[in-house]
Amino acid sequence: MSALYMILGTLVALGVLVTFHEFGHFWVARRCGVKVLRFSVGFGTPLLRWHDRHGTEFVVAAVPLGGYVKMLDEREAEVPAELLGQSFNRKPVGQRIAIVAAGPIANFLLALLFFWVLAMLGSQQVRPVIGTVAADSIAAQAGLESGQEIVSVDGEAVSGWNQVNLQLVRRLGESGTLLVGVREEGASTEQPRELQLNDWLKGVEEPDPINALGITPWRPAIAPVLAELDPKGPAQAAGLKPGDRLLAIDGQALDDWQQLVERVRKRPAERITLSVESQGEVRDVQLTLAARGEGEARSGYLGAGVKGVEWPAEMLREVRFGPLDAVTEAAARTWSMSLLTLDSLKKMLLGELSVKNLSGPITIAKVAGASAQSGVGDFLNFLAYLSISLGVLNLLPIPVLDGGHLLFYLIELARGRPLSERVQAWGVQIGISLVVGIMLLALVNDLSRL
Repeated sequence: MSALYMILGTLVALGVLVTFHEFGHFWVARRCGVKVLRFSVGFGTPLLRWHDRHGTEFVVAAVPLGGYVKMLDEREAEVPAELLGQSFNRKPVGQRIAIVAAGPIANFLLALLFFWVLAMLGSQQVRPVIGTVAADSIAAQAGLESGQEIVSVDGEAVSGWNQVNLQLVRRLGESGTLLVGVREEGASTEQPRELQLNDWLKGVEEPDPINALGITPWRPAIAPVLAELDPKGPAQAAGLKPGDRLLAIDGQALDDWQQLVERVRKRPAERITLSVESQGEVRDVQLTLAARGEGEARSGYLGAGVKGVEWPAEMLREVRFGPLDAVTEAAARTWSMSLLTLDSLKKMLLGELSVKNLSGPITIAKVAGASAQSGVGDFLNFLAYLSISLGVLNLLPIPVLDGGHLLFYLIELARGRPLSERVQAWGVQIGISLVVGIMLLALVNDLSRL
């Protein structure tokens, strides 16, 4: 079933985002009087094709990894004299800029639409109340304590742990002061806390910002009774089974599942002894924990999970917006995620963020499937984030991408004439090399995660 969700989720995601992107180019080109020869969703062998009254061929092709809008252009083929006025290359540079920019802009508008719908649907969020603070951690040194609720990060209000994590992601690889506003239980005033960062999680693969600060979110007590096992995890290999109760780890009693999680995280690739109660009998099980991540984010992994419990009503909050307020919220989220995507790319170039965080088609397919299986809200959220990523990436000043074409046209606008065809050809060759290199890196990252 999960494989079906992955396939359908990927096809829907790519189909919607690519179609909307290319429709942006198509719509503006038509408004500028450019004749569109073909509108294709996908590459390769056409599966469906038809023509409209303007003579444009619409195609749905076999390989759904992109699409294109082919316009009448003298640089690609000879154009009849009577159609020269409809040729893309004959249009003023301002119109060419508008046509090229319309694709990425369409992606940002689509993300705004999805965020608007999500804001009106609303969501249930867990209040960001601190459970425990690790001794001598960044959070402990700043005076953060158990029971405090985080209400802002760097001046931005937060209502749930997802927003806290998002604000912290912005500071990955940085040094300086992280300002966190907290509120004591029962209090109405916010108190500032200054956390000192020094090349924080710089270059770390799969960073866990909240845990790296030394903060463990508050959670309801969960009995350490196994409910599920990773087939390839250490727990399964050691013979543990669903229903087993974990009593102790290396002689230290366990009253709550979170205690085990914290101790396991601190011991990557180490050998431990678990006291296990199974069907009324108690036995000791020795196993070697797996390791995940690297550097400061390296942590132990047992490969076991427990059954979830009900959260107290006072620890949850509903966040919902009316139609007008939802527009402001959607615009703010679109802008914020666009800046975050761009900042992450910059940090990868500077080495502040590991390039292993770059994802390719395999990861996109897995996340598409998981979000589709989780529900409409999660899938729309995924589509919005992916649409923003597509818009930002296409605006990068790399020839062969929309941003590269915009760069050429802006230079033409500034100097009054276009760059020579030789220079543009060199740029395209460099652009192709860069894009292929990035795609290969993303694919290697995907395969390493498998």
